[in-house]
Amino acid sequence: MMLFRQLFEPVSCTYSYLLASRRGGEALIIDPVLERVERYLQLIGELGLKLVKAVDTHLHADHITGLGALRDRTQCVTVMGEQSAVDVVSMRVADGDRLRIEGLSLDVIYTPGHTDDSYSFGVADRVFTGDTLLIRGTGRTDFQNGDARAQYDSIFRRLLALPEETLVYPAHDYKGDTVSTIGEEKRFNPRLQVRSVAEYAALMAGLNLPNPKMMDVAVPANMRQGLVQEAIARRGWAVSAEDALALVGRDDVLLVDLREKGERERHGGIPGALHAPYTDLRENLQLGSMLHELAGASGRRLVFFCTFGERSAMAVQAAQEQGLTAARHIQGGIDAWKRAGGRLGPT
Repeated sequence: MMLFRQLFEPVSCTYSYLLASRRGGEALIIDPVLERVERYLQLIGELGLKLVKAVDTHLHADHITGLGALRDRTQCVTVMGEQSAVDVVSMRVADGDRLRIEGLSLDVIYTPGHTDDSYSFGVADRVFTGDTLLIRGTGRTDFQNGDARAQYDSIFRRLLALPEETLVYPAHDYKGDTVSTIGEEKRFNPRLQVRSVAEYAALMAGLNLPNPKMMDVAVPANMRQGLVQEAIARRGWAVSAEDALALVGRDDVLLVDLREKGERERHGGIPGALHAPYTDLRENLQLGSMLHELAGASGRRLVFFCTFGERSAMAVQAAQEQGLTAARHIQGGIDAWKRAGGRLGPT
């Protein structure tokens, strides 16, 4: 039985969703709002959960996301689509990926149109549609690289292809509705009663909606979510990707790959690196644990890396707190490694 909570933020009429497979287990939150972070943390504590991932369905224009605040408070992994203009998140997903936590696996569905970075996420009997498909409506398509024709394809070819009994949980509702189904939206959503993509595009072009009140504040703020890796570098805990190239194969260095299995399989890894997923980091750094012993017994320096440097920046802070003062991380992660000409091999 999946643990599921729908949470509401009244100013922007945003729904956030907390998911876990059991009380006391790993949890994931979708579309958190900054002003509600304390409430999320209170509920997570009451349920005995460990927040491991925070996900935004797209770059929001009507509220400031809670992703950065939740990352800083819980060291969770932040997740957005690979098309997003956000500066740094821990993990970027693409269509067809699986987003996993303990006991749950979410289907990643690219559904552009409201924005060019819009994603939906399906699990069990429900789908979280962001602003792509709303209850008796659809997300506007007139800013942030929106495209009505792309949205038509996302809705009619992807979302409406799901079983009719699939529950629809959107990121917003302005009328007080909380949930719908694919079948209901097919039959009763007025924007879906069109005969062609051209008719849908004309309908969306004629809406003439005002911009969201917080758009000028929210969009720039939401584009800057990255942990400030420069602060880690100023403390001497970072190596550049260019300098990291010379560390491969050295006996006194242990490169530690913090990415998940699917990321490694998709993008490849640095030859000779040890795989120790970020989700297991705290356990792996405790006295007597794997990484602590490997670093302590051999005197090797741990050098963490991930995809963009966010998880590894948090990892090197945690290692320093455990007394592993020689630990470092690769600033910018695999993304910077590739730009520096670093080789990646199969994992």
